[in-house]
Amino acid sequence: MKNSILMGIVALMITVISPFSINAEEVETKEKSEKNNKIPSHVLNISKENTYPNSTKDEVILEPSDLVKELIEDADHEIENPDLIKMLNETSLKPSPIAIGYRGMVYMGHWPLSYTSSETNVNWEYQQINTNQLNNIGGDAQKTMSFNQQEEKHVKGGLTAKIDSPEQIKKMMLLNAKENMDLPLSFQAVIGKGTKKDNSYAIPVKKMGYLDAFAPAVSEKGQVTFGEVYIQLKGSKKKIVVKNVTKQGIGAWIPIQDHVSFSFKLK
Repeated sequence: MKNSILMGIVALMITVISPFSINAEEVETKEKSEKNNKIPSHVLNISKENTYPNSTKDEVILEPSDLVKELIEDADHEIENPDLIKMLNETSLKPSPIAIGYRGMVYMGHWPLSYTSSETNVNWEYQQINTNQLNNIGGDAQKTMSFNQQEEKHVKGGLTAKIDSPEQIKKMMLLNAKENMDLPLSFQAVIGKGTKKDNSYAIPVKKMGYLDAFAPAVSEKGQVTFGEVYIQLKGSKKKIVVKNVTKQGIGAWIPIQDHVSFSFKLK
């Protein structure tokens, strides 16, 4: 009897606690996403001031045709590779409706099928791009300085390890990162020579001022799923079959365009 009562109390506690645990996980995920998207006060947008016009072209999100969409939804493994979807869209699959007993397997190749993100973070000082300095050691009054890009700087991202089909994987990682971060992401960002910003910093008498500028970038980490893709034909029916599935961990650095992080020091 006592055991039955004890089990009932435990079951009741689990029922009450579980919803709170789920809600806590949802709140934590939301807070993490908001934290990732929050731009610190020392990071400024230079899209209007940048003398080099970074491309604002978004990655094309290719929509599968009705047939391909149906095939993907019925597949045993998730397929989100834009290049694979494009090839499937362009593939003619029209077996005869009277082809009774017809069977076939068409090999479409070995493909990266999808990318699953496990971590998305920002390094606001990914790469130093400029240093301005002002000498007020012999001065008799306070001076001010601001950002002035000395040379054109190209900031390149990329994958952190060797992997098959790197360009296809970069596309999937970029699309995934853009879903997590409301920032202008690209695998290349350029800061043009002569770019200026009206952020001023005071240099007291008998001091040297140093203003370091950095390009920020997103660190994206996750896992890529690979597989051999076949189109299975049975009479008038079609199906995507994926064989020999493997997974591989991968990371990437993706620069944030038209944003600069500043660090000011006095000596």
